[in-house]
Amino acid sequence: MSEQFQAYQIGKSDAGQRCTLTQLDDSDLMEGDVTVRVEYTTLNYKDGLALTGRSPVIRKFPLTPGIDFSGTVIESSHADFAEGDRVILNGFGVGEGHSGGFAQKARVSGDWLVPVPAGLDTRHAMAIGTAGYTAMLSVMALENHGISPGDGDILVTGASGGVGSIALAILSKLGHRVVATTGRMQERDFLTGLGAADVLDRAGFAEKARPLGKELWRGAIDVAGGNTLANVLSQLSYGGAAAICGLAESMSLPTTVAPFILRGISMYGIDSVMAPIAKRKIAWQRLASDLDPKLLDELSFDLDFKDLPQAAEDILDGKIRGRAVVKLP
Repeated sequence: MSEQFQAYQIGKSDAGQRCTLTQLDDSDLMEGDVTVRVEYTTLNYKDGLALTGRSPVIRKFPLTPGIDFSGTVIESSHADFAEGDRVILNGFGVGEGHSGGFAQKARVSGDWLVPVPAGLDTRHAMAIGTAGYTAMLSVMALENHGISPGDGDILVTGASGGVGSIALAILSKLGHRVVATTGRMQERDFLTGLGAADVLDRAGFAEKARPLGKELWRGAIDVAGGNTLANVLSQLSYGGAAAICGLAESMSLPTTVAPFILRGISMYGIDSVMAPIAKRKIAWQRLASDLDPKLLDELSFDLDFKDLPQAAEDILDGKIRGRAVVKLP
């Protein structure tokens, strides 16, 4: 029997893109071999772009946005999943070209799902969400480069946001000395509480970068791009590395080859959307072991499902701190 459920739908007409909270039924679910009762979702920067239409994130209309969710399998023909399994989805074009997590039900490919690891529940999984999973991929990139605690300071830009706050917490727990940047210096106590040894105003990274600056950072995780990233690269120490996972400031990179050829630095692009399942499983296992659930509670807050459209405006305007967790009604 077909079942009705609540969902946000984004449609498009000559008047432009419009988002509405509506009732759908099972016939509206998209193709896939696993159907999930969505329990929690979250709000990411990309979701904000999708809900507001400020950027052409949505590639197919009508569509339910939401690039990640957690929940329980209610029907499956996939060999790896059965009814009752708890699962997580991040990326794979969900919420962009395939209906996503801003609905009470979702049907997706089982090849896109990761089991909820032991030590996490479905709420904590979305307190982490795509932002935290991206943060862990970034930490893993620095580790694979050979950066260890004690090698030198790690810089995290945009540390008040979802990716930055979780990256800061992970790095600090692992024993790194971490310096955070933020455009909201009133969040200093929040960031030092997560483990930041120092907090810098992002305004100090806003000007055009010199080809080479003083060597300050052994590694960096950058969510900004633009002049911020150019300054970070110019300040990496010899053989250092930066994990690049965002463009909150700009998609451009006004830099030179100088730090690459004179200091031998490396830059790692972090793709959370199409990362292979094997890497995802490692990242989620690490998140289950390297993040204290109590800290996740401090990093996250509850957002009502009906308030998602306004929150989408807020996240794009830099007004949201930490992780917004949405329980499906």
